[in-house]
Amino acid sequence: MPSKLTQNTLMAVSTILALSNDAASRAWDEFVLAQPRAHLLQLSSWGLLKAQFGWEAQIVTLTDETGIHAGALVLLRRLPLMAGKMAYVPMGGYVSDPANYALLWKAIRRETGAAFLKLEPGHFPVGEAPDLASMGFQQSPQTIQPATTIIIDIDADDDRILRRMNQGTRRKIRKSLTGGITYKEGDRADLPAFSRLMRQTSARNAFGVHSAAYFEAVFDLLVIEYGALMLAKHEDELLAAIMIFAVGDTAWYLYGASTRAQSNLYATYGIQWEAIQWAKGRGCRHYDLWGVPDHDKGKLEAEFKHRSDGLWGVYGFKRGWGGEVKHSMGAWDLAWNPIVYTAYRAALKLKR
Repeated sequence: MPSKLTQNTLMAVSTILALSNDAASRAWDEFVLAQPRAHLLQLSSWGLLKAQFGWEAQIVTLTDETGIHAGALVLLRRLPLMAGKMAYVPMGGYVSDPANYALLWKAIRRETGAAFLKLEPGHFPVGEAPDLASMGFQQSPQTIQPATTIIIDIDADDDRILRRMNQGTRRKIRKSLTGGITYKEGDRADLPAFSRLMRQTSARNAFGVHSAAYFEAVFDLLVIEYGALMLAKHEDELLAAIMIFAVGDTAWYLYGASTRAQSNLYATYGIQWEAIQWAKGRGCRHYDLWGVPDHDKGKLEAEFKHRSDGLWGVYGFKRGWGGEVKHSMGAWDLAWNPIVYTAYRAALKLKR
């Protein structure tokens, strides 16, 4: 099947809200799942989720009679003062040949009419990242997804995974498995308790949290097919709960909450260990802890004991799991309307 496209390639667009279960969305998901860098945030269900909470969503694909050759799930948000729309591609897009990237950006511009494109392409193997600067992109001062994370290699037996961890994490995992905590997958009836625990954790640690309605939509659209709601209980008291997801060879820990009660039982450690077992059972090779401060490892190690702001508060926990600090390509912007984009950059500077 030829991979390099021409300007005459058919460009097919589907609006996810209207076509949530149609053949185009199914074909797109099959295309995503076949990619080596398949990501949850590029599935049509992610677009459906975000479309319920302030975004528009489209799938832009480049196709011919043999199928899809390139594409992206594109989220769209209206800019203030009737300045048009921002297009945003989270953890994508995909091409069958690097030469097709330029055609994909042109297709997104034409089909969405956006003033500029914000792209967060995610992680690439060494030597395979596209040269976005040569395509007119510039690094963005605003990221939406975490640019740096810790990824655990779980393609090994449990003993080897444990040996990579620091001594304190291993000890707390073992304690968590012998202290009478019950770990199980929850169902939709457990969502109110999960949301309450999220609000408590948010208030304690001073970070924003999604609404109960948001987590209900996450469960219906994503958890049922791609994930799990994991619960840790001790004598019917919910101590910790997390939502995890698996696509391709990677699992992601996206949402989590815990109580300070019974902290000596280390439920937050046990539930992550159970999540790793779940991910291994799904055939995953990597477990992504999803977000640490965006610095090199030297700075992270030098400062984490003295910082608790932002993602610093979770780095101390995540560093002990024996994973590797990984930097994505971050966020890049392609300005199609220079006047609007200049105003956007100025507004970000004022906000900071």
